[in-house]
Parts: sequence; structure tokens; C-alpha cells
Amino acid sequence: MSGRPRAAVLLAAVVAFTAVLVPSAQAAPARSAHAAPGTPRTAVLDGTRLRRTRAGLGRDPRLRHALRDLTARADTWLDQGPWTVVDKPRPAPGGDVHEYLSQAPYWWPTTTPTAGNPWGCPYVQRDGQRNPEVDSGTDRQDAEKVFDSTYDLALAWYYTGRRAYAEKAGQILRTWFLDPATRMNPDLDHAQFIPCKYDGRAIGVIDFSQSYTSVLDAQAILAAGAPGWSTADRTAMEKWNAGFLNWLEKSDFGKEEGAAANNHGTFYDMQLAALAYATGDTALARRTVLDARARRIDPQIAGDGSQPQELARTRSWHYSTFDLVAYTRLAAIGRHVGLNLWAYRGPDGQSLFKAVDYLLPAATGAAAWPHPELEFHRYAATDVVHAAADAGDPAARAAVAKLEAPPGGDLWALRPAAEQLDSIAG
Repeated sequence: MSGRPRAAVLLAAVVAFTAVLVPSAQAAPARSAHAAPGTPRTAVLDGTRLRRTRAGLGRDPRLRHALRDLTARADTWLDQGPWTVVDKPRPAPGGDVHEYLSQAPYWWPTTTPTAGNPWGCPYVQRDGQRNPEVDSGTDRQDAEKVFDSTYDLALAWYYTGRRAYAEKAGQILRTWFLDPATRMNPDLDHAQFIPCKYDGRAIGVIDFSQSYTSVLDAQAILAAGAPGWSTADRTAMEKWNAGFLNWLEKSDFGKEEGAAANNHGTFYDMQLAALAYATGDTALARRTVLDARARRIDPQIAGDGSQPQELARTRSWHYSTFDLVAYTRLAAIGRHVGLNLWAYRGPDGQSLFKAVDYLLPAATGAAAWPHPELEFHRYAATDVVHAAADAGDPAARAAVAKLEAPPGGDLWALRPAAEQLDSIAG
């Protein structure tokens, strides 16, 4: 072997691997000319762990396999978007095109829309029948693309250094949140509205609670040195986040959602804590995680680990895993402020470990899920089991090898924070 330093050999291996992923025929170089990114101050993800993972790409086949899956996802976003709230066919109630608008899925018009009655009011409920307006006439679908694309692209840039990923993520963020002509106002006053009945509803807060924390992490990753993501972009995004946090904490809808006793309340806490941490209010982030012990875990998780309110749903498996996405991400935020939510035990023995362990027989395929579920997907539990395993749960660790990979591959090694891996309409 030559006398080259080991670090140089490893760097060469990573560069060679990246060259395989990014063909030389593409205009963008495999790595940018910028210095290697620093450690991102992520709200949910562990920035130090990301940095270590990046350093290990050249010597870990498992990471290389996951990176192929991640870059495949990121590549699909390069020729899509950007998206904007001002493109919807009809503005939110009040007429401001910059207001985010989403619609209750099971409510339908009763008359043909006219110039004087553009929505075809009044609306009536058809439970379980999804109105296609929800997907074509409002902002929710585009917002979800913004969330997913910026997360995938930022992570792909961080691990490969490919400039095109960072620049695309920056373009998407600026268009949706920052550019005066296309930006979204930092509120959800018109989420989950019902035409002619409610201009918006508190439960619409969950439109962002599920995924906006991933966007916060994408912003932090780009701020670690991504080309094209400027100081002005970071400052403007911090201002938007501060405005959204203020709305979430002080608006009537935010307060109502925070009072919810099921997964809506858990996701509210997760989003509030992440925004607080990202905007520098670590005291609020810490207080939110601390309060979740008696306010959320005690009443929501039973002594055997079941989640009774989620089990009562027709999609009980989905909602049991879904609620734990919020809990495990909230625990990850807690780690940044010196708290271990995994270690908490309620008065009846409630804990996050027990809640995850309750899912293990079905998650590993060892037993059928014994509760109502209209569309069972075993992989829906994969990320939350990974999270419990990383937190030290022996049963979850033993289960990892038996988990089902979600569509698109198991990306836990590269983005170790739980996501909603299955989908549900409405």
C-alpha cells in the first residue's frame, strides 16, 4: 500500500463513490468547490450523527446502499417545482392569494359553481368519499411536495456535495416562503376549511405538524454551507419561522389544536418544540418536552403500551404508528435541550418504549395486528422501531432485522428521525 494518509484514502473513496452516483456527463460536478459542510444545528435530526455518517460513506456498504436510494429520490425532484400558494385556482376566504388553503376532504358541493357562487355552496358531508377538489383546488398537495423535496434534496447535498441538490432546495424554499410575489403567509388560518361553513379549522394545523419539522432540518442542513443558500435567505427564513411560531402559540386555532387529546395534540407539541428550538427559544422547547410527560404520555398511552384513542380508529395501525412518529421526533428534540423523554415512566408504567414494543409483533410479521385496520402496511412502524432501538430498547433492537423496508428503501441510516411511511387520505 502507498504511503498516502488514511484520511486521504477515505476521501478518495467517497469522491469515487459520488462519481458513480453522479455521471460525469451532467453539468454539475460531483462535489462543489465549497468546503465540506459543517455540523448542522438541526431540530430533530442529530447534526453530529449526520456528520459522522457522512464521514463513513466511503467504508460502509450499508450507507452506500441507502445513499443510492436517497439520491434516486432527490433526482426526481430536480425537474419538478417550484411550487407556490398563489397558483391555486381560487384564493382562500378573504381573497388573499398568499394564504395557505386546504379543504376538508369529505365535504361536497350541492350545486354547480357559478360566478356568484364559485364553490357551488352549500356543502354536505359524504363520509369516506374524497372530494377531488381537495387535491386539485387547494395548496395541500403542493405543500407536501415542498416538504418532501427540500428534505430529500438537502440531505442528498449534505452527503454527496452535489451543488444541483442544494440549489434546487433553495429555489423551492425561496419560492414557497420568501419571494414577495409567491410567498405563503406564516399562518394556517384557512387550513381544512369547509366552503360556506368554516373559513378554516384548528385541526388543519396538522397539515404542517406532520412534515414542517423536516423542512426546519432541511434549512439547518443548507445553513451548514450549501452553495446558493445565502445569509439573507437564512435571515428571512428565520423571520418566517418566528412568525409561524407566534401564530402557532397564540392564535385561537393553535391553542385549540394544542388542547387536543389525541395525535393532533402530540403533533402540535412536536411542531411547537421544533420551531422554538430552531428560532432560539430553547426554554419553550424544553418546557414543551417536559410538559408532554404528564400531559400527553400519561393519558394517551396505557400501561400495556397501547394507545386507546388511536386503537378506536378504523385505521388503528396507521394512527398508532403515526402518533409515535410525533412522540419519537419530540424525544429527538428533547435530546437537544438535555431531556430524555424515552426514560420517562408514567404512574401506570406508561412509556414510549412500551408503546413501540406493543407494535413489534405486527411490525415484524410475527403476529397479525389484532385491531381494526382498513389498509395494513407493516412498514408503517419501521421508523419508530428504529428510533426505539437507537434509544436503547432491547426488544426493538432485536426486531430491526425483521422490519419491512418502506417503498423507496429504508433510509434510517441517513436520516434517523421517524417519518410517516404509509399514506392516508384526509
